[in-house]
Order: sequence, then structure tokens, then C-alpha cells
Amino acid sequence: MALLPILESNAPTVHLSHLDDLWFQITGTLCNLACRHCFISCSPHNDRFGFISRQDVERALAESVRLGVKEYYFTGGEPFLHPELVPLVCRTLELGPVTILTNATLLRDDWLRELAHAEASSLYSLEFRVSLDGFDPASNDAVRGQGVFARTLRGIRQLLEHGFLPIITVAHVDESITQHELYFRFAEMLKKHGYSRPRVKILPLLRIGAEAERGRPYQPQEYVTAEMLRDFDLDQFLCRHARVITDRGVYVCPILLDAPEARLGDDLSSSEKSFPLRYQACYTCYLHGAICANASEQQRDW
Repeated sequence: MALLPILESNAPTVHLSHLDDLWFQITGTLCNLACRHCFISCSPHNDRFGFISRQDVERALAESVRLGVKEYYFTGGEPFLHPELVPLVCRTLELGPVTILTNATLLRDDWLRELAHAEASSLYSLEFRVSLDGFDPASNDAVRGQGVFARTLRGIRQLLEHGFLPIITVAHVDESITQHELYFRFAEMLKKHGYSRPRVKILPLLRIGAEAERGRPYQPQEYVTAEMLRDFDLDQFLCRHARVITDRGVYVCPILLDAPEARLGDDLSSSEKSFPLRYQACYTCYLHGAICANASEQQRDW
């Protein structure tokens, strides 16, 4: 279902200042899980966006070097469903730092050995962001599926064994718990499971896709106006410094794949356009900053 704008006209716009971050929606909307709060409703059956070919990734990487991209992200869906993810990440590490956003339930030791070797041989870092939305099986699996808590913890332990320090990303699905308490309870749980100095990133809810049905959709007054952007740091919006490669072309950000205006062109050069903030998901970025990127106020290292 298309994500419709709340403002048909007179929406404030954000101009691309510089293409710093390049995202690959490497497996589209295909995922081995079907989380109840997923803002683009990824699942094993959602092939609305498909896998990106190796050739298209290589083409985008070549273009990104010419445009001065500084950092790369691989997301989905679940990136480790892609049969060529590991060699593509190894190749990208030759160009800049890389982050993989994963649920960590499909990891293999031979993949992690190869990725650890590629990072050790690179000038740049490889980060893993692992999604875990409850600090025990009951709270997590109610959102992410039966047995996922144990499988994700096993994946986190695998990453630690191979020398990685994953960022554990937590969607704030239970709003009766404060953000500070979430940080504390996740840090304590992760320490008990062998992650001695855990890195935790709390994410606000994006009230679109599956989350609009699980929780609530955005309220009519929740949108960005031109007045709100007076004296506002526009770099807080991801669309100010990032673009997303999909199997359907280049999109403005990883959140608005279902928005009619979000497809900006066939290649990066054609996507250097301003973007109207007509969509209510933009309101979450206004409140919390570029939540998709690594550097953000939502992360703490314990």
C-alpha cells in the first residue's frame, strides 16, 4: 500500500547538502522474520522490493566514489538472506566504513571469519547493528516472533566471538518504560549474556507499515511545518546527506519506500534533488534526529 502524504502542497523541503551516506536495501522487503512493528512490513512473503544484483551494487559503488560518499549501510529485509552479501561488504570495505543492519539469526561462522579478516585488512571499520526489542523472551518474542530472543542472543555471542562489538538497536515498543530504564535493563541483560560493555541504541517508533496496526498510526497533527524548521539543524534529517539504492532505483531514505515521491531516479546523479517533508514519518526524524544513522543521541555504550 502506498504511503500517502499528509500535505499535498506547501510542505517544507530539504536539499541534499552532500551525499555522505549510501544505503543499500540489499534484500528489499524480504526478511526471515515478520516483526509486528516493522515500518515497511518486511516478511518472508513481502517481495514488494527485491534483492539488488551484485552488478547494480558495483555500479552504485563506483558512482559513490565519484560523488564523495563517506559511509555505507546494508539493510533490508534481512541482509544475510542475500547470497552475495559477504563479498559485497568486503568490496565496500575497500572504499569506506560499513554498517550491516541485521536480526543476527542467520549468521554463520565462516561468514564472520571472512568479514573479520576483511575489516582487519581495511582502513575502515565494520559495524553490526542487531535488532532486539525486548530484554526477555516474553517481551521480545511478542513483537519479533516465537524463539527469536534466543536466536538473536546466539547471534550476538557469535559476533562477540569474532571480535565484533555490535550495536544493539531497541525499538521503544513499550512506552510505559522510560528510555533510561530501557537502556539500563538491556545493558544488564546483555552483560549477563557475556557482552561486558554493551552498546545500546534506542529507536523511536515509526508509526507506518505494520506498526500502524500494532500500535497506532500518526495523529493528524504530527507532521513537519515550515515554521518548525526555523533555526532548526536540517542535518538532523537523513535525506539531507543520504540516499538509498533499491532494486527499483534510488530512494530518498530507508523509511519512505512506500511513498510515491520517494523514488528520485535511476542512479545517484539523478537523485540529487530536494525532498518535500510531506510524510508523517518525517515528523519522527524532526523529533529525534537522523535515527537510521549510527551517530545519534539514542546510543549509549555501557
